[in-house]
Amino acid sequence: MTRCLRRIAALALVLCPLAAAAPAAAQDSAAAEALFNRGLADMEAGRYETGCEAIAESHRIEPKLGALFTLAICESRSGRIAAAFTHFGEYLAQVDQLTPEQKSRQGERPKVARQEHDKLARLVPELSLALPPGAPAGTVVKRDGRVVDSAALGAGVPAEPGEHVVSTQAPGGPVWETRIQLAQGEKKRVELQVKDTSAPPAGGLSGRRAAMVVAGGVGAAGLVIGGITGALTLGKKSVVEEHCGSGIGVSDETACDQAGMDAADSASTTGLVSTIGFGVGLAGLGAAAVLYLTEPTQREPTAGATSRRIRAGVLAAGPQGVVLGASGVW
Repeated sequence: MTRCLRRIAALALVLCPLAAAAPAAAQDSAAAEALFNRGLADMEAGRYETGCEAIAESHRIEPKLGALFTLAICESRSGRIAAAFTHFGEYLAQVDQLTPEQKSRQGERPKVARQEHDKLARLVPELSLALPPGAPAGTVVKRDGRVVDSAALGAGVPAEPGEHVVSTQAPGGPVWETRIQLAQGEKKRVELQVKDTSAPPAGGLSGRRAAMVVAGGVGAAGLVIGGITGALTLGKKSVVEEHCGSGIGVSDETACDQAGMDAADSASTTGLVSTIGFGVGLAGLGAAAVLYLTEPTQREPTAGATSRRIRAGVLAAGPQGVVLGASGVW
């Protein structure tokens, strides 16, 4: 009797969890069926967004080949061709694992799935993302907000046509972001950028911005010096007129007394300084303006793209003026 009770107790320990799990499984199955039916109705009514979402949730709760096939059909109709291509491929791979009898229950689905998969293969874009050489270990790459597995970097991955937002972030560094446009059937490879973790914090000046500030400061200082020395030169001119030529009662306008000679020498020096000051000032402000106007903006990197590099500055300066120039690659 005791041995019999022990056997019953042991059997109860095995059956009780199964009995408790059965209602939960039944509830999940009922929920999955209700979601599938609702999603199918929405899909047939053209409400693809809600229809595909309900069918996908049904398949998540209770994975079934019929739900997976229907989800691929829904996504194809809604224009999400990359998702449809992927799910048709998953369906075909699972069908290949079935027995002949199980395959026969699928009816025409495998044939339709193969036709749709082959058709979409010509339309689905492929996007290959690659980090630059020397990118810090642990750099995180995201596409449309989702982390891209490091194993997928460098490989062509199916992507939906349209715009995609891709970002990189080195450990402890700032985020670099770009937008990529894909057309149907396009295969694009993009080498990403990674912002230097040693870059100045927000509010600091980059090297280019610092050069703009310095050039602008030098330009402003040059104009001030040119203005002051120009005013001094004009003042000396009146002294020269009073102490040379008719000012001292002689017909030779180049004849001057000592005060006139001193004023003329001083005016010559300040005039030269004024000319150079104005030249340097204009050159500095011009260089700052060129640096500002040609500052590169973040653009979509593409394979084989040529970067724009422009250098501007003073090519020559002297008593007669200055020469500004710019050189580089556009």
